[in-house]
Amino acid sequence: MERLHRTSTRFALAAVVAAGVALAGCANMSEEQKSGTARGAMIGAAAGAVLGAVTDGSKGAVRGAAIGAGAGALGGYVWSSRMEQQKREMEQATAGTGVQVTQTADNRLKLEIPSDISFDVNRADIKPQFRSVLDTFAAGLQRNPAARVTIIGHTDSTGSDAINNPLSVNRAAAVRDYLSTRGVSPARMTIDGRGSREPIASNDTAEGRARNRRVEIFVAEQAS
Repeated sequence: MERLHRTSTRFALAAVVAAGVALAGCANMSEEQKSGTARGAMIGAAAGAVLGAVTDGSKGAVRGAAIGAGAGALGGYVWSSRMEQQKREMEQATAGTGVQVTQTADNRLKLEIPSDISFDVNRADIKPQFRSVLDTFAAGLQRNPAARVTIIGHTDSTGSDAINNPLSVNRAAAVRDYLSTRGVSPARMTIDGRGSREPIASNDTAEGRARNRRVEIFVAEQAS
């Protein structure tokens, strides 16, 4: 009985630590996304502990819990064939535009859209060349109703937070509203604006400021 207690305690500790490590590396996640990651860690830990106990006793249970928790944390989202197909479609649709299409470490599809094709300076009106990208994107979302979308707007550091914060939100809202006109339910989409708080380049140069004025779109299919 004492041995079982020690094993269960170590298992719980492994799960909590792995979940904490996973969340610490995901500062840009929303609260909903963090919850999914933590849940995945706990599920993975349980599965790993059971397998480890069967194959290698109590030590295997603890080791399996740690490994399973780490895998489960990343497994909060799944990378399905539908996600892979949409990634390929978006790579083709955005070739030569400067849009970066990637698979993130936590299995989300990420589109990073630079300002030169998305929005003019200090504006939240979608440029014409951005609409064709969003048209293709919306079509892919309609083929994958399980996917959920997070849209995040960013600005450079020019101007005050009183200007930049609502501008970044308005840009994200403009993308959401456009996608909804193309058949994507607003209930599937979450928006956020980060203002100038998360630059990816120096704001000391015009080129850097242009890179920082961007919209990021994340697509996630939650693990069941």
